[in-house]
Amino acid sequence: MALVFIILLLLALCGYQPVSTDTPAALIYELPTPEYETQDTFEVWTVGPLYQMVHSFLDVVQPHDFPIDMIRKIIQKNFDLSVDSKEIAYYEIGVLICVFLGLLFIILMPLVGYFFCLCRCCNKCGGEMHQQQKQNERYRRKCLGSSLLVICLLMSLGIICGFVANHQIRTLTEKTKKLEESNYRDLQTLLAETPKEINYILVQYTTTKKKVFSDLDGIGILLGGRIKDQLRPTVIPVLDEIKAMATVIKETKYALQDMSSTLNSLQNRSTQLVTNLTTVRNNIENSLSSKECASPPANNICDSVKPGLSNLRSNHIQLPSVDRELNTVNNIYKTDLESLVRRGYMRLDKIPDTIQEETAVAISEFKTASDSISSFVMNMTQSVPIDAALSGLSRYLNDGNSYFHKKLPELEEYDSYLWLGSLIVCFLLTLIVTFFYLGLFCGVCGYNKRATPTGRGCMSNTGGIFLMVGVGFSFLFCWIMMILVVLTFVIGVNVEKLLCEPYANKKLLEVLDTPYLLNEKWQFYLSGLILYNPNINLTFDQVYSDCKSGRGVYATFRLENVFNISNNFNINKHTGDIRNKLENLNVNVSSFELLDDAGRKSLEDFAFSGIDAISYSTYLKEAEKPPTQVDLLTFASSLEAKANQLPEGNVKQAWKMDVENIRAIHQHQVLPLQQLLNTLKQRVQTLEHKSDKLLERVNKILQSLDSAQNFITKNISSIVMEETKKFGKIIADYFEHYLQWVIYAITEKMTPCKPLATAMDSAVNGILCHYFADPLNLFWFGTGEATVLLLPAVIIAVKLAKYYRRMDSEDIYDDVETVPMKNLENGSNGYHKDHLYGVHNPVMTSSSRY
Repeated sequence: MALVFIILLLLALCGYQPVSTDTPAALIYELPTPEYETQDTFEVWTVGPLYQMVHSFLDVVQPHDFPIDMIRKIIQKNFDLSVDSKEIAYYEIGVLICVFLGLLFIILMPLVGYFFCLCRCCNKCGGEMHQQQKQNERYRRKCLGSSLLVICLLMSLGIICGFVANHQIRTLTEKTKKLEESNYRDLQTLLAETPKEINYILVQYTTTKKKVFSDLDGIGILLGGRIKDQLRPTVIPVLDEIKAMATVIKETKYALQDMSSTLNSLQNRSTQLVTNLTTVRNNIENSLSSKECASPPANNICDSVKPGLSNLRSNHIQLPSVDRELNTVNNIYKTDLESLVRRGYMRLDKIPDTIQEETAVAISEFKTASDSISSFVMNMTQSVPIDAALSGLSRYLNDGNSYFHKKLPELEEYDSYLWLGSLIVCFLLTLIVTFFYLGLFCGVCGYNKRATPTGRGCMSNTGGIFLMVGVGFSFLFCWIMMILVVLTFVIGVNVEKLLCEPYANKKLLEVLDTPYLLNEKWQFYLSGLILYNPNINLTFDQVYSDCKSGRGVYATFRLENVFNISNNFNINKHTGDIRNKLENLNVNVSSFELLDDAGRKSLEDFAFSGIDAISYSTYLKEAEKPPTQVDLLTFASSLEAKANQLPEGNVKQAWKMDVENIRAIHQHQVLPLQQLLNTLKQRVQTLEHKSDKLLERVNKILQSLDSAQNFITKNISSIVMEETKKFGKIIADYFEHYLQWVIYAITEKMTPCKPLATAMDSAVNGILCHYFADPLNLFWFGTGEATVLLLPAVIIAVKLAKYYRRMDSEDIYDDVETVPMKNLENGSNGYHKDHLYGVHNPVMTSSSRY
């Protein structure tokens, strides 16, 4: 592992620096994340509860905390067995007690079995094939049988645990091989991804450069647009006001033209109306002076016409001309103020094009110079011997993989031995328990409560024999099984408590981080091994935690003490040059004129054109008058009615002709004249509205124009300079963001050492603990429990066999003897031994003894 750390040292490129939180839009970089196949956890969910049960037992047996100080003494070789033996005994007291009990079991069980066999052969210890019958025999038999069954069931659970552990041990080599190959492929992936990550970092500069070039090519829109936006709030309202006034001038011109034309038409039509009405009135007067109107009854009718004849005349319209004002406005309109305003808009809109044209040469030079950053990053990455580092690490990994596969047959052989030994133990226990089960089965099924001890059936007798065979095998093999249990217990519990648990809670790393522990001259071993400076605070715990979280090699191993990017990768130098070049762009946007003198003069002339001095009330008053003093249709109807009252004659015919003329005058002259008056009224109202406070409005526009022009003249240079600096900062921020990301990516993300932490977890937590220690602990826990239960099982089986086996002799119960003294003489329980009375047992005694 130390060799791997040393080689990965060469992969470091730069120092750590956080990425700016102000990320430019569309420039978000992220290194490709490699996919690793090795899992971070090694939990076996199917047998996990069994492992947890064993761990709980171990916590009871070994409740003490990890002996950090004692381990430090052992590593530093300062451990004195004669002095520190009490400390070891205190820590291992639970283990020692269990080992002591196991040794007692190993020693005493063969001795007890030996003496038990001798006693049985001498018809002692239940070896005599005679059973004394008692009245509570049935209850004793059931109690012993139930107890043995319960013990056998508990032993079966332990044996099952042993078989499960044996299966896990059997797959130890296979799982170790898969895990090693998985870690090997992950490390190969790490090596293969490192060059890709470097290439990705270089490629991202191309992305950044494209974004920068895109903004530079659009400098007219970006920078010019910003300058235009700064001027727009001041310029546009003024131009809009002037444009609106130009529209007013145009509309006034057309309104004056219409008004002048209307006045001329009114004058002509009014004169014609006066002439026609005079002619009609003279005709009527001539008719009234004729002889027919002098004689009755016509005289009365003619006299009634005379009073209203004087009203048959027009209201002569006398309105002043507007030709002078029209000529003035026409001269103003010839200036084409709208065209002058459009030029103002065009000058403002032309700013982006001006910026684009004036910065073309400088932008081209900047694009050429920007490639220096790419060359700098590339030269920096090439300055590190990555190829040699990768080849060295790859060679180390290949050698390690070859060595593992070379030693794999030996591991498989040892695994086979361990599996075979544990399998034999499990089968022996299974054999013993099987004899007990068979004994219980045959004994219970073949037992006849009416049969006497000497008359028991063959099946019942076979059950008793099976029980005794199980007892014999127990004495014969239990001590051997206990030896294997004690050995695996000592190994398993110490591996779990001294390696697995402290590795999981990082106390083992805390021991390794003890100053001057692994090397008495080095304060920190890792920094001395990797950085060649033992005074740098680089600990196993910190390295493991950083690698576990996927941090890069540079930050994990604090390689800034070897190669500091702050001194070799000056971001401000590059971004500062970029910013200075862009801020010093020669952008000349000269002050432009919103409106020239001709346009200004046209506004002033319009203000003094006199349209606001026109007596609009006079025009409106005249326009309200009717064209005639009397309603011609009413007059014609009255005249027609009176003409109808006249007798036939010249007057009557003349008046009817006059009625027709009057109606024709009304239709063809009065109505058009009235329409012209209405049109005049509208034109007058329009002009009155347009001319309202004209001078004040024009003066306000001129003041706004002067203010806006002064703002442009005084501030356009500062606006251009300020916006140019902002634009330069934006472009520089692109490069600065990229360079900061390069530092962050190389230090924090590139070459993540997570596969190293995973490999360490695989070696310790996976192979040593989950694949070896946990099955080993489960094995001794299950087989040890079954072996220990052999002791009560043997005792109960021996006692229970008496109730199933066929006896050579038996007690005979005398039903006739009811006298207490007689019973007392023959025995306290009412039975007497038939051999005491010379009565021989009719059943053949068995020659075998157990």
